[in-house]
Amino acid sequence: MEILNSKIFGENLTNTPLLVFHGLFGMLDNWGSFGKDLGEYLPVHLIDLRNHGRSFHSESMSHDDLADDIARYMDHYGIQKAHVLGHSLGGKAVMQFALKYPERVEKLIVVDISPKAYPPHHQGIIKALETVDFNTVASRNDVEAVLNQYIPEKSTIQFLTKNLYWDENKKLGWRFNLKTLSEKYNEFVSNAVKFGVFEGDSLFIAGEKSNYILPQDEFGIKQQFPKAKVVTVKNAGHWVQAENPVDFANVVKEFLGLN
Repeated sequence: MEILNSKIFGENLTNTPLLVFHGLFGMLDNWGSFGKDLGEYLPVHLIDLRNHGRSFHSESMSHDDLADDIARYMDHYGIQKAHVLGHSLGGKAVMQFALKYPERVEKLIVVDISPKAYPPHHQGIIKALETVDFNTVASRNDVEAVLNQYIPEKSTIQFLTKNLYWDENKKLGWRFNLKTLSEKYNEFVSNAVKFGVFEGDSLFIAGEKSNYILPQDEFGIKQQFPKAKVVTVKNAGHWVQAENPVDFANVVKEFLGLN
């Protein structure tokens, strides 16, 4: 049975832990400073989703798979109940987890995503990633040059190239499982979270400059998460935690009663 890869801060603290899940093509390293900060108050587990970072690769990638991975992870570490936080795809994972295993969630935090289905919108990025031929590129700069032809935003290219690593044959490769992520894309992006109701405390954090959580989405959020509070973080787009880390951390601390 494969357990998700993680990095733990504040391991010796005894209060309810916080489990943190990144978004599509992300990895736990994206959350390092946040983990260090909150690890002063409670145990924080930064976790790689399946097919991402250093976690296992699998041909399956449904919301249910992601929810079950979280349950197995908690069992492995002897965690009965946790706060769970997820960004984007990680947000879908923690929502599905809260609906499926409500008794194991103390508080739910969802970052810049709602339970609804989203139209496919990463085709350009997937195409760019698939265009990189690891038999011909010799350096990170070579990979960036290929991505530059397809992706206009420097920040997106930097985000993606964090996933590059040298394998045992001294060849560059992606840490994420691009094959499954492109084949199963519609299953986890263009599908809504399964219907169910989580009665616990829930916080949805939207980025002011992002269009992932729209005002009209609040109705759908409240149907499944009746206690949900929706908070908008100023001066931030979809990567809220990276674009306004201070306000983001404060919103989370306040919700968890850490201030």
